[in-house]
Amino acid sequence: MRLNKYLSHCGVAARRQSAEFVKQGLVTVNGEVEPNPSYPVQPNDEVRFRGQVMRLEVRKVYLLMNKPKDIITTASDEKGRRTVLDLIGSKVEERIFPVGRLDRNTSGLLLLTNDGDLAEKLAHPSHKVQKVYHVTLDKPFHKADFEKIQKGLKLEDGVAEVDSLHYILGSKDELEISLHIGKNRIVRRILSTLATRSSNSTAPIMLA
Repeated sequence: MRLNKYLSHCGVAARRQSAEFVKQGLVTVNGEVEPNPSYPVQPNDEVRFRGQVMRLEVRKVYLLMNKPKDIITTASDEKGRRTVLDLIGSKVEERIFPVGRLDRNTSGLLLLTNDGDLAEKLAHPSHKVQKVYHVTLDKPFHKADFEKIQKGLKLEDGVAEVDSLHYILGSKDELEISLHIGKNRIVRRILSTLATRSSNSTAPIMLA
């Protein structure tokens, strides 16, 4: 099993994040820093993450959380802010991690698990698993902006492709946006880009 996959099955993080931890020098194998995420873990290898011995999780855990605002979607935070794992505390014995991210000011459904394979299938854009966002704005949403989002807005890290966009219950200031791309803070950035490019565009406030 590759090292990043092994870490994922130990409940450290999804495979891509585990690979980043390896590249950052946070993982040792038999006492030596191993920088290669593809290193094949052997049965007798001792793998440590940040000094802690890793063990493959036997029991799979799946936890659905309604993440509140002002909570960080990460396993730990260097600034000491509360994280989703702080909310769980000692209620779950296994090491679990959040699948995907909701930013600090966003509330909504979040999956935490130690199932690395499931996390990969849900989080990687290639599997095209849609994420649905309910957005509340501070003013009616213009038709011109609606069309711009559907065509795909160009952001600093590429085009933001949206799978679907709808008004909610006929309201002009509430939207449902569905997408499968995995860009950071993507919904807020899409709407902020509209507000920046045109003085007539809608200034966004995303609630959930």
